[in-house]
Amino acid sequence: MKNITLSAEGELIQQAREVAVRRKTTLNQLFRDWLAEVVGQKDREKSLEKIWKQTGYAEAGGKFPREEMNAR
Repeated sequence: MKNITLSAEGELIQQAREVAVRRKTTLNQLFRDWLAEVVGQKDREKSLEKIWKQTGYAEAGGKFPREEMNAR
């Protein structure tokens, strides 16, 4: 695991530490979880874009008259 140095406002860091305590974890673990989520989100976005390109996106269909929409 590599170390990195980050900077943030003192109050923000304190609030993040309090969140970590409530979740019974560490600030480092919160950051690692957040980083993994960001990377996973990018992967999901790429997958979705690939699917859209393969399917040609979704296109809206025609409009239905009121009578047809209310028909039972």
